[in-house]
Amino acid sequence: MRVAMIGAGYVGLVSGACFAAFGHYVTCVDKDPDKIEALRRGVIPIYEPGLSDLVAANMHEGRLSFTTEIAASVQEADVVMIAVGTPSRRGDGHADLNYVFAAAREIARALTGFTVVVTKSTVPVGTGDEVERVIRQVQPNADVVVVSNPEFLREGAAIQDFKHPDRIVIGSDDERGREVMAELYRPLYLNAAPILHTNRRTAELIKYTANAFLATKITFINEVADLCEKVGADVKDVARGIGLDNRIGSKFLHAGPGFGGSCFPKDALALIKTGQDYDSPLRIVETVVAVNDVRKRAMARKVAAALGGSVRGKLIAILGLTFKPNTDDVREAPSIAVITALQDMGARVRAYDPAGMEQAKKVLEGIDYAVGPYECAEDADALVIVTEWEQFRALDLKLLRRLMAQPVVVDLRKIYRSEEMARHGFVYVSVGAAAEQPQPAASPRLRIPAT
Repeated sequence: MRVAMIGAGYVGLVSGACFAAFGHYVTCVDKDPDKIEALRRGVIPIYEPGLSDLVAANMHEGRLSFTTEIAASVQEADVVMIAVGTPSRRGDGHADLNYVFAAAREIARALTGFTVVVTKSTVPVGTGDEVERVIRQVQPNADVVVVSNPEFLREGAAIQDFKHPDRIVIGSDDERGREVMAELYRPLYLNAAPILHTNRRTAELIKYTANAFLATKITFINEVADLCEKVGADVKDVARGIGLDNRIGSKFLHAGPGFGGSCFPKDALALIKTGQDYDSPLRIVETVVAVNDVRKRAMARKVAAALGGSVRGKLIAILGLTFKPNTDDVREAPSIAVITALQDMGARVRAYDPAGMEQAKKVLEGIDYAVGPYECAEDADALVIVTEWEQFRALDLKLLRRLMAQPVVVDLRKIYRSEEMARHGFVYVSVGAAAEQPQPAASPRLRIPAT
């Protein structure tokens, strides 16, 4: 099949490359000529493990191409997918659909013959109806079926998620549209990936509901973590104890500094606005968003408490800037709120992230950047682990202890054992457990030689 992917951002690029790997012929379309030229040279604008090799392989085989010309791509396509951005709108937090409708108008002008137009972008309920209206307004006689096919890709594991999905949701009441989508996803039949056929509005709501529910699980265990700190319990064991219940499950029960990223915050706000618009408010989701916003800055106060109540004039080392590992995405990342709050308290901040520093420089000011975790920690009064990158999970604790000005570690991802940190002489503060005080005598300070 021939697929035109409108939008070469995260969703469009990953989906396009994976469809090409299935054997389809995919053209990714984007209005940014610099992005298209870079992609043609093999330069990938996002950090996603395995994506660069996948794009290169399918370009070499002739199944994946990139262009700025939408008309020719649409005319040749059996399926046209809209995978443009839907950022939160200023003022009310609803999804901004201007890019979606602009794409729909351009698609409509180029349609020739029967075509399935798919909304791949995350969109509010009723967007497919409006996309169809826009297309028929531009071309009343268009032979077109508009289908909702939401993506469920996790940043850092997107290719695996695409090739081995938990489910494929196809929203359409049109049998021709369902048949085309079934053929598009036929390569996944060997994986026995379940296909859920619904009407279009149901499919649109599934995506928002899924993300809001996961955000709720995260926020719930974060509040339980706060309670654990007060009563002397350990949230990791609490999470395991409830997660072994099959009705609850263990995923998304990892206490931390709050959720971030390009999906959960945006989608939760959009779902809240949808509920308000239809006079069916989602009070639980509203509370989740409010609690999460407050929690991020509260983590800075946790750092201050570990240092006796004040960080003014002190150097705080931050490990991890992205909202999760294996991505360069810092959108709505907890690190942004934590660092900003620390700066407001008068702290000096130095940070390191394996992939996210260039993106962080666009949104953070007044901080220094290190070339590695040990340079980041040198002379620091406290080390704060914000993102659980694998590179941070086996730090040389003896070296770290000797590099730091004060042996204070605030682990917001709870990736170290408290007794081990105390044994190495650290005041160790995590989420969901009491702070551990050091046991051994202090070690002599070290400095990393200048390079």
